[in-house]
Amino acid sequence: MEFKFATKCVYGNKEKLEGEPTGAISFPIYQTATYAHPEVGKSTGFDYSRLQNPTRQQLEKVVAALEKGIDALAFSSGMAAITALMEIFKPGDHLITDADLYGGSIRLFNHINEKNGITFSHINCSRDDVESYVRENTRAIYIETPTNPMMSVVDIRKMADIAKRHQLLLIVDNTFLSPYFQNPLELGADIVVHSGTKFLGGHNDTLSGFLVTNSQEISDKLRFIIKTVGSGLAPMDSWLILRGIKTLPLRMEKAQENAKAIVEYLISEPKVTKVYYPGIEGSDGYEVCKSQARGFGSMITFEVENKYLAQHILKHTKLIPFAESLGGVETLLTYPCTQTHADVPEEVRIANGITESVLRMSVGIEDKEDLITDLKEAIDSYDGYRGLYI
Repeated sequence: MEFKFATKCVYGNKEKLEGEPTGAISFPIYQTATYAHPEVGKSTGFDYSRLQNPTRQQLEKVVAALEKGIDALAFSSGMAAITALMEIFKPGDHLITDADLYGGSIRLFNHINEKNGITFSHINCSRDDVESYVRENTRAIYIETPTNPMMSVVDIRKMADIAKRHQLLLIVDNTFLSPYFQNPLELGADIVVHSGTKFLGGHNDTLSGFLVTNSQEISDKLRFIIKTVGSGLAPMDSWLILRGIKTLPLRMEKAQENAKAIVEYLISEPKVTKVYYPGIEGSDGYEVCKSQARGFGSMITFEVENKYLAQHILKHTKLIPFAESLGGVETLLTYPCTQTHADVPEEVRIANGITESVLRMSVGIEDKEDLITDLKEAIDSYDGYRGLYI
């Protein structure tokens, strides 16, 4: 029996919780480092929690089911997942990546992976001729869609066609839309990345990361890496993400509903000069996103008339916190130029549109009228002169 998405969020692909003999409805936290063996040559299936833990295994089965992959691996953070992923490449390999990525990914590529002999071409995958950047030593295309923070939409099917023609891997970071709205593996991707800290967990209370694949060969490589480097997700954190995923459909729908209302307000606000959201009809990427996803999500980036207003808003919202993260039940405002993208070279930031006037908003599940009122009052209290407040 193939379950619908909401049911998979609770059980994965199984009718009952697998591997739990007590009948516990909430899958237990197996807080153990090691496991006893009946005798030499026989095992319960678990040896040491760096290799695997029952709670983490249950979580991985659920995430694999949601992304329609054959395997998912849970890591201690999203960056731990990407770091492990990069171990499948070797010195001399070349990757094509979108220039507008999460700043932590850019930092990893530029300061760790390049040091270790991997090279990158950072391009605009939604506009540039991606195929013209393929070299003899190119091994993968790495994208986010929508991108963080400028919300560019990359055509996954198009990237998959290029990757297949040149025998490359297509890696898609699906954090912003989550498997509720988008399934890159079904569109031709080989590996899906998630910061599980965000929408999957949904409560801003724990870190996690995931790699999901539909290739047994890739799964085997990643399983060897995770047991070798020891970055698997701990039992308690696995349980928190399992708990968060149970409400993923409800949270995603409510947050998207709120986001659409906030986008309407921002578009009408004279002091907001640009709104970036893939659900704006007629905007760049709208049709592509509509064709490859089941929704537009709840991430909004917007630009205001100057940096003083941007910083004023961050200081003067009464409800919405100024904090660096996304995907939780609480709405958050982030200042990319000093937070998520602080380590990205200024010239790259500016070229990508990440100026001091840009704010990123992760919309939560509060009452939308309260959120709009909070934003409006913060904006209206700005006097329009170099950051002086009324």
